[in-house]
Amino acid sequence: LREMLDFFQVNELSPNERLGPSGRTMEANLKKRINAVIAIIRDIEKTQTKPTNAMLQSLFELEPQKEKPLIVEKKYAQESEQPRFREKQKED
Repeated sequence: LREMLDFFQVNELSPNERLGPSGRTMEANLKKRINAVIAIIRDIEKTQTKPTNAMLQSLFELEPQKEKPLIVEKKYAQESEQPRFREKQKED
C-alpha cells in the first residue's frame, strides 16, 4: 500500500483528478477522423478526378477516322439488262 502511495506522490497524480482521455477513446476519435478523411477523398475522386481523367483520355485517344467515299453510287432498284450507255465501236 505504501508503494502505491509513493507512486502517486512521485508522479504527482491525485486519485481525485481525471487522467484525460484514455487510449481507447483516443483511438475511437482517430478512427472517426480517418474515416471522415477517407470519405472526403472518395467524394473528390468521384466528382472531380474521374471525370477530368475521362475528358483527358478522350482528348488524347486517336481513333481511326472512317474514310467516306468521295462519290456515292446510286443503287437502282430495277436494273435493266441493257446498259444505258454504250461505248462507241470503231468501224474498220
